[in-house]
Amino acid sequence: MYRVFVVSDGTGATAEQVLNAALTQFAGAPVEIERRSGVRTEGQIRQIVEEVAAVGGFIVHTLVSDDLRAVMLREGRTHNVETIDLMGPLLARLSQQLSVSPAEKPGLFRQLNEEYFRRMETIEFAYHHDDGRRAHELDQAEIVLVGVSRTFKTPLSIYLAFKGWFVANVPLVLELKPPDALFKLPQGRVCGLSIDPDRLADLRQTRERHLGGATGYYADPTYVRREVEYALNIFRSQHGWPVVDVTDKPIEETAAEILALAGEKS
Repeated sequence: MYRVFVVSDGTGATAEQVLNAALTQFAGAPVEIERRSGVRTEGQIRQIVEEVAAVGGFIVHTLVSDDLRAVMLREGRTHNVETIDLMGPLLARLSQQLSVSPAEKPGLFRQLNEEYFRRMETIEFAYHHDDGRRAHELDQAEIVLVGVSRTFKTPLSIYLAFKGWFVANVPLVLELKPPDALFKLPQGRVCGLSIDPDRLADLRQTRERHLGGATGYYADPTYVRREVEYALNIFRSQHGWPVVDVTDKPIEETAAEILALAGEKS
């Protein structure tokens, strides 16, 4: 087992992502990764290098400070520890090409990209918690959308996730009991989605034609009205659930209403 220590003056996420990407080219290699973040002093570097030397590992680092990179190189040589510098050569070439010296500010990359990383996390969360999946994790969502089929739960979830919200959605189906976890969420966390039954029947009939007509009662107008009423009864029974009508509204407008209601309840 090879032990690789990811060392960074920030979180170490960037270095670990690069390392994992590279390791995909070495399928089956027995590698254990350990992260050491927030490394900003010579003493920390010496301690880490001694730890790595004791277990026979090596270091991959993204230290932005010239001085700390020099310490890492010196300590690595002293203790016979291989150190791989991911940041130094790139900064040097960029400095040469751009004719500008790097800021050498620890954690700057992470700060500038915090919104990006959160967006990736929220989109992944929306994907894993779409259509009632992982209902036992609903308490991790900031917004939970609830509605019958074709009330645009999934596109709304993705749109809100792109805006940086952790969103899950749960479908309501006539005569099927929703997950118990849904009714245990704090007030203001859940938003119901309603729609005009006639418009919903039209949408479902279009989908039924696309699927070749094998959808049972799914698009039947009587069934649709019953299912919409079933959803509305659930919404009425939960006094803390706001309801947004999605009939013929663009996703952006509906999302804005949901966020406004979320703001009122927070």
